[in-house]
Amino acid sequence: MAFLSPYTAVLTATTAAHLLRRATFGPTPAEIGNFTGITAQEAVARLIGNSRYATPPPVDLDETKATVGQPFMALPFDSDRNYELGQCVRYWWLALMTSSGTAPGLLEKLALFWQNHFVITRTVVGDYRFIYQYIQFIRANALGNFHALVTGMTKEPAMLAYLNGDQNRVGNPNENYARELQELFTVGTVDANGAKNYSEDDVKATARVLTGWGHTNQNATGSTGISTTFTNSLHDATDKTFSAHYNNTVIRGRTTSASAGDAELNDLVTMLLRHPQCPRFICRKLYRWYVNPTVTPTVEANVIGPLADFFASPANNFAIQPVVEKLLTSQVFFDPANIGTLVKSPAELILGSMRFFNQPIPDMVTDSVAFRKYFEFVFYQMNDMQMGLIDQPAVQGYDAYYQTGLTRLWINTTTIGLRGNLTDAYVWRWLEIKPGYTLGIDLLAWITAIQPNFSDVTGTPAITCGDVLASLQKNLFSFDLNPAQTSFLIDTIMMQGVPRADWLYEWNAYRRQPADAVSRFGVLWRLQNLMRYMLRMAEYHVF
Repeated sequence: MAFLSPYTAVLTATTAAHLLRRATFGPTPAEIGNFTGITAQEAVARLIGNSRYATPPPVDLDETKATVGQPFMALPFDSDRNYELGQCVRYWWLALMTSSGTAPGLLEKLALFWQNHFVITRTVVGDYRFIYQYIQFIRANALGNFHALVTGMTKEPAMLAYLNGDQNRVGNPNENYARELQELFTVGTVDANGAKNYSEDDVKATARVLTGWGHTNQNATGSTGISTTFTNSLHDATDKTFSAHYNNTVIRGRTTSASAGDAELNDLVTMLLRHPQCPRFICRKLYRWYVNPTVTPTVEANVIGPLADFFASPANNFAIQPVVEKLLTSQVFFDPANIGTLVKSPAELILGSMRFFNQPIPDMVTDSVAFRKYFEFVFYQMNDMQMGLIDQPAVQGYDAYYQTGLTRLWINTTTIGLRGNLTDAYVWRWLEIKPGYTLGIDLLAWITAIQPNFSDVTGTPAITCGDVLASLQKNLFSFDLNPAQTSFLIDTIMMQGVPRADWLYEWNAYRRQPADAVSRFGVLWRLQNLMRYMLRMAEYHVF
């Protein structure tokens, strides 16, 4: 297989669904149909072109406040409502990820990748304005240039607060960010062979380069803005010498000037990106995010290496978008061996379910209470499943993206039951978002829609158990069900051991008397049993 060569076959429903599941948080059935019949190159271009950078800001979601439905970022900082307004920011981003009713794009899924790469947490940073600006910076640069992304992130108030960059002073350096900048954000601790990529002296030198940066107004009640600052008197203006890992580079110290901090930071980032392991480290993480959590020696040689060379090439110069395009349109991405290799994260499971089952998002401004209720459900489900949004357990990110076992860690003795409870919510429909809108799947309406001439019982044959299963499972799984699985779902789960002919009797009884409570209950009970089990099947949790 020519691993990174373009995948040239026209997308089928299966390959279109695969691309959309990986590049977004999950497709709707209509989107799968819309992407079927075009090339991978056309599909990825469409996903990139659909990126929405200019979006309405978060609004106040508390109906008891006069400001409900109104933006609040420009208002004086309200420390009494810091947590509540921070939740509004989280719900705002979750709404962008869910993208209900808009053309599918890959921006938010890639932005979450970068948020899990350049980790900060709401718990540590606190100030909702810092969080919002940080997310907006990531979104604006997610498909841009990695040099600009690293440079800007180093100066982001949220990052300065999270990794103590604001405490880094000449004569008293704080090495926290300097270490993570190399270990987690650029070159990685070791290469594929286990050799170290930098030294402790490199950490010290990096910290000296980054002295003097700070921010304003963190959690300052009544303040009306935040900013990044650089103070020359707090900056180490001497030369900084790095080890052989960086070819003994010397970053010249700048004397007091307005551009001293930026000039040295630019030299530092340029040096880090020139490290031969930096492009490999980033491309390896992208491969694990989009393709397969396991990087074999074959993949390292035929995918990671060539992709990294392209990433760092003079022609590309660390542009991110061409790398993502090359990976998502490659033969290795569409290799059947890479389908079903990732376990869905809580974000992919929950947001993907909302999208797949067409659960509409209430308007954030005009229907704020229902919007809040919708995303309270989403946020706390994710949080309980160990994926608190913008609250990773450590600077390394979520465990399932860096620890041994990788995405399989999303399913454990705690989360497996919670994942089942989530999918049950779509079947039992217990959550009322607002009067007239109950979250979940209207199974009776779904199956009624596939019955030709519903009320013509004598003239039109009833749909069969097989028809019901075929409709409910369409595009639901990454793999086709085998005959044994199909028989089990129909005979054991749906029919509970009674003959399939009983379904025809029950269904026709329901068709004759749609208002009859007995027939309605019997049909719905069978549909709920079937759908509940299908949603709990392991195949639903991999993609």
